[in-house]
Amino acid sequence: MSVKIRLQRHGKKGKPFYWIVAADARAKRDGKFLEKLGTYNPNTNPATIDLSVDDAVKWLQNGAQPTDTARAILSYKGAMLKNHLAGGVKKGAFTEEQAEEKFKAWLGEKEGLVDAQKATLAKADADAKAKILAAEKEVNAKREADAAEAEAAAKAEEVAAQAAEEVTEEASNEEE
Repeated sequence: MSVKIRLQRHGKKGKPFYWIVAADARAKRDGKFLEKLGTYNPNTNPATIDLSVDDAVKWLQNGAQPTDTARAILSYKGAMLKNHLAGGVKKGAFTEEQAEEKFKAWLGEKEGLVDAQKATLAKADADAKAKILAAEKEVNAKREADAAEAEAAAKAEEVAAQAAEEVTEEASNEEE
């Protein structure tokens, strides 16, 4: 039996949500699977990946072949590296503790990069909101200036009308 690590699609139309599963290669895409290894949600920014790295490594060591997308996800979360390090331990290149140290160092570095990316996205979002707010304030200021100008013009017109009325009253009083 050939085993594949692949994605199983869930979620509604236009909003995909995937399970990362180990399944028989002959099974349907969304059909029977052997074990659920995690989830992948591409709808968030950055994409949310929840993966059991140890279970994925166990399947990789047993000969499971990941699909291209699953391989990218496994690589991103460090399952491929952990499998590689486990191979090095088997061959005697280094000890289990050294492999675990290398993996933890890589995880720390990766978390730093992901946090930096999240911070960049949050800053870009805040900058966009600030730009929109500034444009909105500018429009409001222009609208208030136009309203004040229109009010001043209306008062000036009213004063002019009163002055014209007084002039006509004085003219009619002088004629009498």
